[in-house]
Amino acid sequence: MEFLYEYGLFLAKAITFVITFVVIVAVVASSAMKQNTKKGQLEITDLSEEYLEVEEDFIHHLLSKDELKAKEKRDKKAAKEKAKKDKKLAAEDKVAEVSRLFVLDFKGSVDAREVGALREEISAVLTVATEKDEVFVQLESGGGMVHGYGLAASQLDRIRQHNIPLTASVDKVAASGGYMMACVANKIISAPFAILGSIGVIAQVPNFNKLLKKNHVDFEQFTAGEFKRTVTMFGENTEKGREKFTQELEETHVLFKDFVGEHRPSLDLTQVATGEHWFGKQAKELGLVDEIQTSDDYLHARSKSHKIVQVKYATKKGLAEKLGKAASLSFDSLINKVWQNNRIFPS
Repeated sequence: MEFLYEYGLFLAKAITFVITFVVIVAVVASSAMKQNTKKGQLEITDLSEEYLEVEEDFIHHLLSKDELKAKEKRDKKAAKEKAKKDKKLAAEDKVAEVSRLFVLDFKGSVDAREVGALREEISAVLTVATEKDEVFVQLESGGGMVHGYGLAASQLDRIRQHNIPLTASVDKVAASGGYMMACVANKIISAPFAILGSIGVIAQVPNFNKLLKKNHVDFEQFTAGEFKRTVTMFGENTEKGREKFTQELEETHVLFKDFVGEHRPSLDLTQVATGEHWFGKQAKELGLVDEIQTSDDYLHARSKSHKIVQVKYATKKGLAEKLGKAASLSFDSLINKVWQNNRIFPS
């Protein structure tokens, strides 16, 4: 028995030591993560070269040896003519101007946390872009928090303020906050079955007051200011509080409509600002989009006249961030499923 007692005491000490060590390591790691302010970096990809490589590779598989030789002669001749033209321009102290198209991707979550990367990408593009260039934003978002998407739309508006043509492309969905961003563009293109619109505002608040009362649990809340809190999850909501909350939603909707109307004045807001959504072809008839076209078709056509460059701001994520992102993506997935079932968007 004495052996068992001593063994148990030793085991308890060992477990206590291990737990203490783990807690200390976790605290240190958490502190280091908070202090670590590593920035990401810009990743710039020449899509024009990629398109050309794919085209050349495909041609080499299709043409015969004689056809390839003939093509090589034509290519050499074209290269010589271009070299002569560039030499002439250099002698005149000029440079052959090539229009560029900068491609940005924005796949938005409910809290629009991707706006940080979008800000960096736009800031980088604005350092080199001119009015002869174009910015092409591939949007995918079902909307989310008003302040997050309001900031994202403001970032896109920076491009417009510099008089640089801005095109928004929607292959899947740009609704609610997503459409708030899209409407900033000079031109919106959409795939035929992409989802657009949902110019409305929604808020859902569960209330557990009856459950608490049933279990004899009191909930007390103290505020200064009549409408510091309008509705609550645990207290007993009043009609006055509900009316004020609804009024705030209506005011937000008015701001949303005004914003859309300012950027797309030809829209009939009484028809489209009802909270409904439409597919691409329907959206075009209503004036929500300008052309029915996928982003792939648009970029391929532009590659004949523009140098296409993709700009992406990427950051390395630690384990905690990856776990957090995974949880957030699961939440976003749940929200999308709710929308699909109820045809609503959070705003």
